[in-house]
Amino acid sequence: MNQEQVLDLFRRTNAMLEGHFLLSSGRHSNRYFQCALLLADPRKAEHLAQAVAAKLTVAPDIVIGPAMGAVTWAHEVARALGLSSYFTERVNEKFALRRGFHLEPGQRVLVVEDVLTTGGSCREVFEVVRSYGAVPIGVASIINRSGLAQPFEQDSLPFTCLAQVDVQSWLPSECPLCAAGTHGPAIKPGSRPGAVKAS
Repeated sequence: MNQEQVLDLFRRTNAMLEGHFLLSSGRHSNRYFQCALLLADPRKAEHLAQAVAAKLTVAPDIVIGPAMGAVTWAHEVARALGLSSYFTERVNEKFALRRGFHLEPGQRVLVVEDVLTTGGSCREVFEVVRSYGAVPIGVASIINRSGLAQPFEQDSLPFTCLAQVDVQSWLPSECPLCAAGTHGPAIKPGSRPGAVKAS
């Protein structure tokens, strides 16, 4: 599956939104990838997961994604690899493993994200993984909108994605959409609270 095929799936499922958005990173953008709409179709989710699994250069023991956005994605990637999947969720604003999830020292963990912007959520997951003595060995996403071909180079971890997209984002104080005042307030279609929500 090539990049254009991936982006075409987003278009056909109305999962590539245009407007004025607040990202989980706190930045504003004129485009938002609502992966939940795309992954709602199990056949499409399976196809994407098989495609990313085929591109991996690492051999994990388990797959973990941050809730909520990457829960379905982690499950599908794990299924494509024949592994189990866990997800981290926020407890007092910090990621943690709950629900009886537990890692063993030395376990090799693939961290997955649906859309990568700053990599902040993945790095929080790394901390959780390492707190158990397990080892993050790579990151995989559907969309990479970070602007970097290898966003985890400083972490010495390989990165795999299905589509690399050049999408602008700005600090709220520098957002031209806010300055123009023609797009209304930034809406937050994602899973992390703390912003005006899309209706």
